Amino acid sequence: MNKREQISDAAPLDTVPNTSSPAYANTHPVTRAFDAFASTVTRWAGSPVAFGLAVISIAVWLVSGPIFKFSEGWQLVINTGTTIVTFLMVFLIQQSANKDSVAVHLKLNELLASHRAASNQLIGIEDATEEELRKLAAAYLKLASEKDPDDAAARPDDGAAADIARRLARAQAKSAAKRGR
Repeated sequence: MNKREQISDAAPLDTVPNTSSPAYANTHPVTRAFDAFASTVTRWAGSPVAFGLAVISIAVWLVSGPIFKFSEGWQLVINTGTTIVTFLMVFLIQQSANKDSVAVHLKLNELLASHRAASNQLIGIEDATEEELRKLAAAYLKLASEKDPDDAAARPDDGAAADIARRLARAQAKSAAKRGR
């Protein structure tokens, strides 16, 4: 069975974590509503209008300082307000970042899958640990340094990415087996 048949037989988005996948928003009405809300707020929060309102809020707070004699209550207003806004925005921005990240991965996977010469062995690499990614990056740097810079006609090593990905998969399997003991 070739790779295309394996992919078409798999359930959609099996390799993508449910909580960060684009399809996640279709699972429940509350989740769909949160996704729409998070997208809208994230777009609005990055707008010049939102920045202007934040600057105006700070200016009003500063100007009101002498009126309230720069009291602790006056300071508490800005501290509490910024803390609440920051706390809530973290979750909204993270939801949008998760969705964008999955979309970018899917687009890159499509580019890899559509190009015959490209190795598709790195599809799903986002699930690797940071240490594994560092090892892979080091292997690519070593591969790049081994190339002869004077040889302009040197063809790329088509099997290098696949070989590195196979070694990474073997290392992942070994570490999983050790954890499973």
